[in-house]
Amino acid sequence: MARRSRVDEVVDGIFDDIVARRLTADQALPSEPELGDRFDVSRVTVREAIKTLQARGVVRVESGRGSFVEPIARWTSLAAVLAATAAVDDASAAEQLIELRRIFETGAAALAAARIRPDEVDAIAADLAAMRGAHETDDLAAFVAADLSFHDRILAASRNPFLTVMFAPLTEVLSERRAQTSRVRVIQAHAIEEHAHVLEALRSGDGEAAHRAMDAHMQQTLDDLRTHVLRTGAA
Repeated sequence: MARRSRVDEVVDGIFDDIVARRLTADQALPSEPELGDRFDVSRVTVREAIKTLQARGVVRVESGRGSFVEPIARWTSLAAVLAATAAVDDASAAEQLIELRRIFETGAAALAAARIRPDEVDAIAADLAAMRGAHETDDLAAFVAADLSFHDRILAASRNPFLTVMFAPLTEVLSERRAQTSRVRVIQAHAIEEHAHVLEALRSGDGEAAHRAMDAHMQQTLDDLRTHVLRTGAA
């Protein structure tokens, strides 16, 4: 494992303060001397750390005034946004992730229906069978793995590298969220049913049907999140 630099340590420390809301939007960061004392680094190292955060859109530097936390809506680093989202139990963030999935995955399903190979359909069917088996044996880890694989194969079958590259940073966060929601067995049952509809549409080669099936799946996912997780605090 590569050794983290002192700049990385300062970046992570400041970012942790922002994620934990010890530093909030438009609040000034501590001064360079204060940060230097806290992390036991030089002011040059502090400046490099602030430049890194500025490049990610997480902070802004105002000449003569100092450095300030930017609102998350202005961050330009998807990795930073995802890290912040994963670190907090935020109902709105959970819903926004499903909204993002809906945008990506309905289009991917429509493309995949027209481009998917028979062996890929078989592999997706095997993932669905694995989900059913994991549900019956109450194997949460296996259920989540098969669920993620099902969706990853559809993205790959879209034959659009931009989709797969743009979706890749979401994988870790989605895995954590799936593990939370899939603890609820009724959510697993709903997911299996909706995945079966998506598979049927892919087999038919009907892009519009695949789009509708994936959209219905995303709506069911959102409804289940609101009904069985957010209201009960299961997450």
